Amino acid sequence: MGVKGFVEGGIASIVAGCSTHPLDLIKVRMQLQGESNPTSVPSLRPALAFQTGSRSIHVSPPPQITQPPRVGLVTVGVKLVQQEGLAALFSGVSATVLRQTLYSTTRMGLYDLLKQKWSVPSPVPGGATTMPLSRKIEAGLIAGGVGAAVGNPADVAMVRMQADGRLPPAQRRNYKSVVDAITKMAKQEGVASLWRGSSLTVNRAMLVTASQLASYDQFKEAILEKGLMRDGLGTHVTASFAAGFVAAVASNPVDVIKTRVMNMRVEPGAEPPYTGALDCALKTVRAEGPMALYKGFIPTISRQGPFTVVLFVTLEQVRKLFKDF
Repeated sequence: MGVKGFVEGGIASIVAGCSTHPLDLIKVRMQLQGESNPTSVPSLRPALAFQTGSRSIHVSPPPQITQPPRVGLVTVGVKLVQQEGLAALFSGVSATVLRQTLYSTTRMGLYDLLKQKWSVPSPVPGGATTMPLSRKIEAGLIAGGVGAAVGNPADVAMVRMQADGRLPPAQRRNYKSVVDAITKMAKQEGVASLWRGSSLTVNRAMLVTASQLASYDQFKEAILEKGLMRDGLGTHVTASFAAGFVAAVASNPVDVIKTRVMNMRVEPGAEPPYTGALDCALKTVRAEGPMALYKGFIPTISRQGPFTVVLFVTLEQVRKLFKDF
């Protein structure tokens, strides 16, 4: 029974991940907008220049930092296709498949196990078992954290492969596949690099899983209990889209920081652009403002909504196919 939940969740996750991969790629590109040189933070202390034979003090004006104009979802997508070709929309799709196989299969299966364990009998005779919202959130936090720890290497590879096209040709990593990416990272940067940004991945996954899975179950139960719809496609689509919106709002700030930490290039002997998640968050806010943490929100919700809909609609159909097993 337990293995069945992992298989069902894995199939649904891979289908949903591949279907929405282009939107995820555009989201990553938008989250990296404005990140030009994160290591060069201008000093707040004025420069003093004492001229010979003069007592006057000259204070040099602070450097003017100009950010390139931010562009939207459609513009980023069109520009990407024009510069890199239509196939670029599926850059890193092999990493997406591996990520969903490791991360989502684990979180979906573990959540299903915990839901079975923590569900309580319905007070209505013959009714289905129920699970309090607090328990659903708790199960989502645990399942998401474990799944993220398992799938982090594929997550790092996916971010890098998706972001590679925005770099100058001389700086591109040019990974051939997710296996090539993981192998090169381990050799060139050490095995620990495969878990770079893992704390962010875990935090994000805990937020996404708790908000996405728990809210889907909660919305679905509320719709059925109030008799708004019958248990069918309409209910599944409505509950899953609402769950996708909740997950996008909860996870976007962590997702932006995760993307930048995973994508940063660390040269041997050089100081890394970011020393950690907090340093990345502070530098991002100082350079680009607090709303930079919601950069890429439109593609996030544009991707999270369809992803969640495809995920749960596929999951419900797969469950029907496997109900006799």
